Amino acid sequence: MEVLIYPDPVLRRGGQPITEFGPALRETADRMIEAMYEEGGVGLAAPQVGIELKLLVLNPSGSKDDRSGERVLCNPKIVRKKGREFDEEGCLSFPGIQAEVERWVELTVAYLDLDGKEQTLKCEEAWLARIVQHEIDHLEGVFFTDRLTAAEKLRVKAKLLELEDEYKARA
Repeated sequence: MEVLIYPDPVLRRGGQPITEFGPALRETADRMIEAMYEEGGVGLAAPQVGIELKLLVLNPSGSKDDRSGERVLCNPKIVRKKGREFDEEGCLSFPGIQAEVERWVELTVAYLDLDGKEQTLKCEEAWLARIVQHEIDHLEGVFFTDRLTAAEKLRVKAKLLELEDEYKARA
């Protein structure tokens, strides 16, 4: 499973709601989790691997050795949010770019598990809340770079142009 790199147009399309739950979805989630670990990430959304579904995986530790925080969220929706702060983010689809992004510090997310059962995730730690928001953005075709201040956008512009040139060269 390959992570798509900006500006691949599939990334902007986001994902469609999941309506079928079963072994195929579970297999997709397992493959996404392995891809996340292989790439050294803490979260991965289905559109980042070319799958247009509202499916995301995450593990705040980013470690295969500590899977206690591993989660799979289908059709997630933020239902409560609190507090704001800026902190640095990166993205597997934007290699080499780190930037300050403002996010909610606490969240409650409603989602379906891999069996299609309704669940709630309370993100009371800013790090988990940040990961979830970042990945939910991908499900909507929104990039973390879309949320940058004007100064941060200017700071990363050269790297974005470099990624665009690399994409054109591969195409």
